[in-house]
Amino acid sequence: MRAKNMKRTNGVAGDAWLPDIANAAGPKYKAVTAAISAAVARGELRHGDRLPPQRDLAVKLGIDLTTVTKAYDLARQRGLIVARGRAGSFISEDVRTGEVATAAQSDIAMNSPPIPIESRLTDAMASALGTLGRAGGLARLHYQRPGGAAADRESGAELLARTGLSSSVEQIIVTAGGQNGLHAIASAILKRGDRVACGRFVYPGFAAIARRIEVTLVPLAAMTAEALEAAHAAAPLRALYVVPTNDNPTTATIEIGERRAIAAWAEETGVQIIEDDAYGLLPDAPIPAIASFAPRVGWYVTSMAKIVSPALRVGFVRAPGVAEAMQIAACQHESAVMAPPLNVAMVSLWLADGTLDALIDAVRKEASWRQRLAHSVLGDGRHAAHPQGYHFWLPLAVDIQPDTLAAALALDGLSAVQSDRFAVAADTPRAMRISLGGTIDRRGLSRALHRLAAQLWTPGGAASHIV
Repeated sequence: MRAKNMKRTNGVAGDAWLPDIANAAGPKYKAVTAAISAAVARGELRHGDRLPPQRDLAVKLGIDLTTVTKAYDLARQRGLIVARGRAGSFISEDVRTGEVATAAQSDIAMNSPPIPIESRLTDAMASALGTLGRAGGLARLHYQRPGGAAADRESGAELLARTGLSSSVEQIIVTAGGQNGLHAIASAILKRGDRVACGRFVYPGFAAIARRIEVTLVPLAAMTAEALEAAHAAAPLRALYVVPTNDNPTTATIEIGERRAIAAWAEETGVQIIEDDAYGLLPDAPIPAIASFAPRVGWYVTSMAKIVSPALRVGFVRAPGVAEAMQIAACQHESAVMAPPLNVAMVSLWLADGTLDALIDAVRKEASWRQRLAHSVLGDGRHAAHPQGYHFWLPLAVDIQPDTLAAALALDGLSAVQSDRFAVAADTPRAMRISLGGTIDRRGLSRALHRLAAQLWTPGGAASHIV
């Protein structure tokens, strides 16, 4: 759905802009709105540009006037355009070129867990509040020492033991989510000019930290000890950043043999490992953490936001030693003071009484159901996914416009992010990360996936737009 070439005169697009919706799946009015959104993202339409009159556009596209009217109404609801009476419809002054121009994509960089069909989260919260309201419990809600209260650090150590990490309480730091933990680690061990190895695609949150500190991200051809050794030989590395289980965005998981090899190489060279295991506790049988094989150089981060709910701004960092943990605590305190004490107290209570396991299991089962749905709609070999994760990685051919496709999917409530948002180097394959989680329900997800399939494959089932 690429718009046809247009000529801008005095900053006004006028009648020159015309979307190509001939092959669009789903309602035509949504296709027109998605085309407007994508044209803004590409810079083809800019704030202040006038859109074609509705009647003229209907004639040129060969569709009903009511369809164009619905498309423009939806675009106004999304904040894309404004109506100025007889003057016509114009791209909103609040929309800027290069932005994702729709409220439906406000969480464009987020990959949120699905809401289980029988979610017990609100009940668990209410029960925890009742427990904390009884004698002595309210003390947990006051300011805590840097790094968290001892009881909450013990909870973190117990949780991390599931990934093979044996930790003393003094090695554990409670953080205000995984991003806060990554920020604290990077602030403690990285400095301007350091080289940090990573995958060819990297989590945007860490990329932002790297830009702030002014470190160089070094993309590896593969996440292996051999590739690390080659990158280190070219110029010394300070650290490796890795999402070992269900990588965001590629969904790749490093098997245990390669984890041992990476750990052994890092221990030998002293290269630090920043292990962002946001999804590591979601599988039925977690694979041992890389840090469990590299105790002297491994920095491990996990978070409740990705395995239970983003409402829980609670993360745990495991540092190589007590002195390193004190550094992390100082950095964490500087940026966030402390993790939300109510959130932390609830997590500790839930871990003690088994509620946390039930909440994680509910997300796991919902994610598994959604992956099975995606597989049934998209078929074999056309996308990469973890069976108990809630996003998948979809390679695209050159005749698909990712921004237009993402805008169209967003109108159905499906979060899709094109690969260049994650790319470390310019010469990376075209692909898209599509989230199966968030607030979209099962029915809406099924509808959106079928529309995605209709845009990617011919009626006969051939993968006409897949690499």
